Order: sequence, then C-alpha cells, then structure tokens
Amino acid sequence: MKKSISTFLKHPTKDNANRSANPPVTRASTILFNSMQELHQHEKNINANKKISYYSYGRYGSSTTIELENIIKELEQAHHVFLTGTGFGGVALALMSVCRPGDEILVSDNVYGPTKEISEDLLKEFNINAIFYDPENFKDLENKVTKKTRIIVVENPGSITFEFQDLSKIVKLAKRKNILTFLDNTWGTPLYLKPLKLGFDMSFTSATKYFSGHSDAMGGSLAVNKKVFKKVMFFYKLSGYRMSADEAYLIIRGLRTLDVRLKQHFENTKEIINFLKKQKKIKEILYPHKPSSKNYKLWKKYYSGANGLLSIVIKSKKKSSVIKFINSLELFGIGYSWGGFESLVIFQELRGASKYTKKRHYFRFDKDEHIVRLHIGLEDPKDLIADLKKSLKHIK
Repeated sequence: MKKSISTFLKHPTKDNANRSANPPVTRASTILFNSMQELHQHEKNINANKKISYYSYGRYGSSTTIELENIIKELEQAHHVFLTGTGFGGVALALMSVCRPGDEILVSDNVYGPTKEISEDLLKEFNINAIFYDPENFKDLENKVTKKTRIIVVENPGSITFEFQDLSKIVKLAKRKNILTFLDNTWGTPLYLKPLKLGFDMSFTSATKYFSGHSDAMGGSLAVNKKVFKKVMFFYKLSGYRMSADEAYLIIRGLRTLDVRLKQHFENTKEIINFLKKQKKIKEILYPHKPSSKNYKLWKKYYSGANGLLSIVIKSKKKSSVIKFINSLELFGIGYSWGGFESLVIFQELRGASKYTKKRHYFRFDKDEHIVRLHIGLEDPKDLIADLKKSLKHIK
C-alpha cells in the first residue's frame, strides 16, 4: 500500500528480533563473514549501491546508520545517502570528494560561515579557487562561470540573511555548462524541498537541526545522485567521516515527528511575525512572510512549507542596546545551532569580527543596522511574544 511521507516517518524498520518499536543500536568495528568469497561479494554490493543491511567494516557505518540512510533516502528520493558525524562534515565530504587542484568553485556569498571558510581558506591550499557570487543577482553567477568551474555551492535560503534564489535557473545553467551543483537544504529539509528532483547533484541537510529536533545529537546527511555517487563513496570510505550508531538512533527518533514539529514551528513563527512586524524598532523581518516580496514568491515556487528560523534587522546607533535586548530575553536561549524544541537567539556579527561570519562580499545593510537571528521553538507563542515585548524596550 502506498503511504504518505507522514505515515512513512512513523513506520521505519523495527527491531523484530526483540519486538521493539525502535531499531537496535548496533556498535561495531569488525564485521564477521562466513568466507572470503562472501566478504568480497559484499564489498562489490556496497560499491554497486545494492541494498544491504550491514557494511563490511565499522568505518563505513553499521546496521543502525543504514536504517537512517534508508529513511533519508526515501525523503530525498536519492540514489544514496552518506551520513557524517557532524552537520558540517557533510559539506566537507561533498567538496573534498569532487574538487581537485586547478578547479574553481562558485559559492553563494550568503553560505554558512564554515562553508565559506573551507571554500576560501582550506581549498586554496589545494590550489582550488573559490569565487563568491551575489545571491540576489543571477547574472553575477552566470558571468563568473569559466571552463574551470567544477561546482556551484548554494545555500537556500541564505544563512543569516535569508535570501532565496531561483534554483531551477541555477540547475539549468550548471547542466548547460556541465558543472556540478550542491544545495544546503537544512532550512527547508527534504520534507519541504527535494533538491535532487530539481536537478541538483548533491543535497545536504544538517541532521543536527530539525532531523534531530531535540538538541542532543549531531550529524550530517549528504544525498547524492548516480552521477557523483562513486566519487563521494571513494572519499567517504577513506575519510572515516561516518556517523555513530548512537547519533543515528537519536536522529531516527527525531525524524518520526519531523512533520508535526515543523508544522508547529511554522504556526508559532507566524504568530511571532505578526507581533514583530508592528514593532517600530524592527526595520525588517528576514523571512518569506510578505506575499509581494521576491523572497516570498521564490519560497512559494519551490517549498511546500517553512519553519521557525528567521532574522530581524534592528536599526540602532547603540549596538550595546541590541545586545542588552538579547541578554534580557528569558525564554530564548543564547547559543549556536537551531532546530530543537527550544527558542534561541544570537547576535549575528557579519562585518568580520568572527572567523565564522567572515566579511561578506555582497552586503546590503548599513552600519547602524544589526541582525539578530531567532529560532522560534515549541513554547506557547503568547509567552514568547511577552518575552520579546518586554526585552525590546532596551533598544535605543
């Protein structure tokens, strides 16, 4: 019987041997075989991407990580899914698998800080040149393509500033020029956007965020098509980037409620935005909430839903008052990451003060405009609004 994604997420493989509703946690380094012929045949099956229930060595994963791979593979409609020990590990896996000395990579200027760092700093040491393009100007991307361009790296919407790009135009350009494409889809998740169906070669999601949903596990998911499978598998098996069985178990647990959690995050966020847009101290809300805006139209074109992550732009000559606003919030934790059950807040320094938010090449905000990122959690939105209202009074 054909099942919806919501039903599928509630019924991944169970532990039939122990009659448990959840899969077992299998921790292993050595995997035992009955003969050398069986071991060699199994290696061939892995390399051919045939369906398996265990790997040939613990560095590649275990039966628990395979269960998670299969769930995400269905969500992504992918040829294969590679799991990494941290979210960023999936980005590194993608770039290190396909980039070689002499290549150029085109990177959206609004990508996650460490993605910019590996592109701009580490890859340079391997004679790979990163060129950044304006995410709000497709012509800029088009004009920067050369014969050396190996891959286009996109994050949609952009990290911190939430610009949406016309994804199909990027894919068409890349295919015309025989360039690979990578999309960081952590914000949308494959529940709301399936990059591989759009034509991207690699779709990345930080499993630390909404996949886990409980702020207690870290991991990355890199879904790939057949075209890049062998290259990624080659580096994956050598690098040891794999996810642990314990993290995989926690993320499987989180995925069971991904659909209902994301719906509630979105409902809460809409209530918060209705409050924020009436506040004179807030100049702009960086979220696809205005039907007349370009970002809203591009969101509606590609996504079937949204979540709880947004930024607000506060205009103030006193940065210290913006920091005071953040520090006075009671229900918003101050910390990195997002996608868990709780609300979070963080000041985003984009002008070179942090190695993780290096100076942007394209930046449309004035010096007296400050960006604060909010993650709207699963608390009662009325309480969150009361907290925000009280704390906004500190902004001068």
